[in-house]
Amino acid sequence: MVLAGVLIFAAPVWAQSADESFGGRFSGFGGRFGASAEPVVSVASQFNAPTADQPARLFVTATIKPGWHIYSITQPPGGPLATKIRLTPSQEYRIAGYFQAVPPPETKVEPVFDNLAVESHYGSVTWHAPLELAPGIDPATIRIEGVLNAQACDANACMPPKDFPFTAVLGPGVALPEEKPAESEPSRQALATEVLAATLMGAFLGGLILNLMPCVLPVISLKLLSFIEQGGQSRGQVFVLNLWYAAGLMLVFLILATFSASFSLAWGEQFTLTWFKVTLTALVFVMALSFLGVWEIPIPGFMGSGAAGQLQTQEGAPGAFLKGVFTTILATPCTGPFLGPVFGFTLEEPAYVSYLVFGTVGLGMASPYLIIGALPELIRFLPKPGAWMETLKQVMAFLLLGTVVYLFTTMTERYFIPTLTLLVGLWFACWLIGRTPITAPPSKRNAAWIGGAATAILVGILAFTLLLEDLKLPWVMFSSEALAQARQEGKTVMVDFTADWCPNCKWNLAWAIDTKRVNQLVRKNGVVPMVADWTDRSPMIKEVLTKDLGRQSIPVLAIWPAGAPDEDVVILDGTLIESQVLQALERAGPSGNGRQSFNSQ
Repeated sequence: MVLAGVLIFAAPVWAQSADESFGGRFSGFGGRFGASAEPVVSVASQFNAPTADQPARLFVTATIKPGWHIYSITQPPGGPLATKIRLTPSQEYRIAGYFQAVPPPETKVEPVFDNLAVESHYGSVTWHAPLELAPGIDPATIRIEGVLNAQACDANACMPPKDFPFTAVLGPGVALPEEKPAESEPSRQALATEVLAATLMGAFLGGLILNLMPCVLPVISLKLLSFIEQGGQSRGQVFVLNLWYAAGLMLVFLILATFSASFSLAWGEQFTLTWFKVTLTALVFVMALSFLGVWEIPIPGFMGSGAAGQLQTQEGAPGAFLKGVFTTILATPCTGPFLGPVFGFTLEEPAYVSYLVFGTVGLGMASPYLIIGALPELIRFLPKPGAWMETLKQVMAFLLLGTVVYLFTTMTERYFIPTLTLLVGLWFACWLIGRTPITAPPSKRNAAWIGGAATAILVGILAFTLLLEDLKLPWVMFSSEALAQARQEGKTVMVDFTADWCPNCKWNLAWAIDTKRVNQLVRKNGVVPMVADWTDRSPMIKEVLTKDLGRQSIPVLAIWPAGAPDEDVVILDGTLIESQVLQALERAGPSGNGRQSFNSQ
């Protein structure tokens, strides 16, 4: 509850500052690559009219730049992405068979894809399929719209997959060699069935092995404790609890399947979202605090109780369900054998295939717990519940804290301090809730929850508002050489002498220096902003401070006007306000090569 409140109120703050946009390395995939003006892939399409003995036929032709290739529409999964042809649905026509390629793709076994057969097209390829036109429709009036999705590669690199739109109109068609389409359809359908079956088998094995991945091991301790607690329970009760655990696990996989089918979200891609990483870090941290007895999550049997007299509290259905959810969420940054090709198979498949594949991975991951639920005698070797479980639980808390450390490594550095501050706020909230006895009156317990939640929310908002640096100025690193070079070029230079251990420096940066109005004036006057970071010892920075500026401490903001002698430098030190910085910049004036002196006025 506390964590949910913090995230509801604080998430918009860091979401606005998160770097969630990505620039591509390739530009203009549909028409250009690099500086070349020649399209790498171009697509044209037409269809012909039906005859007495032949149906109408749709032709989609791709012309590929020399030295490049694309992959076939029958490319097996586990390697390059297969080409896809998608048509806009219409009442005027429908495809009456499979697309076939002329000429057929060149096939080569690639060791890099574990000796998979890779099917490639070079130069030009035409796909054709029988077309059924609606009765009474004039073929000359029909426009068939669609897209060809293909990935172009050369010997050194591959472009991202791209949709190439096309519009087919009535035409003479393309001359084709003699063909036997009726013979190819059953074999193609059989091949698709075999490929899907092999993919589902890999999905099940991959899910099973996922239980042994490093991301999951810290929270498998949750299930280990519950297995111990289940030792004295009936077969039916053990099976039901493990069903609940599997249900929580499967729920997460089905949600991931929805994201994959609807938003093309890849496995583990949620870890590219800063808000998700911060949320998960906070969740793991408060769970570790619960393991250490700082507080108790108010879910029966979720992770036992901190009181010695309650060590054998039985696991409940909500606790088993949430354990499954939490374990699966932590598993998503890891992948294992089989899962790479398996998830790649879903990229261009229908939505039901994504649900089938993700569900099979989840079933594989849940299978050990379902087997133990059906055969509880498998866990008879585990010791009986007792006071030793409290020590084990606390030891496992440090595994969760180790997971917190790992999650910090997945964030960019600018989020370290705000996230750490949020964790301290949550720590206080958990302590305040945990110090209130369960036997206290409801009013006192509610007051502890409200006070803890309010404190954590406030700390979270302040952390991601005040401590998250969102720099507006185009700062460059300071050095004596960089300063001399900029001044020689006739630039006005502003240098902020700062350090991470200097709180006044942080205040000046946030409220006086790196502000919207200062940024506008700096850009208008062509001022070069430099940062002299004295966080670690730097004889060069100390020499400039002491010899050139006559200062022994920071914060110091120094502005060298363009063309002015060294002694005309403007120096501001101590705690600043924005107006002081603006006035100093106005006095220093803009950059320019023609200034020979500085009017200090």
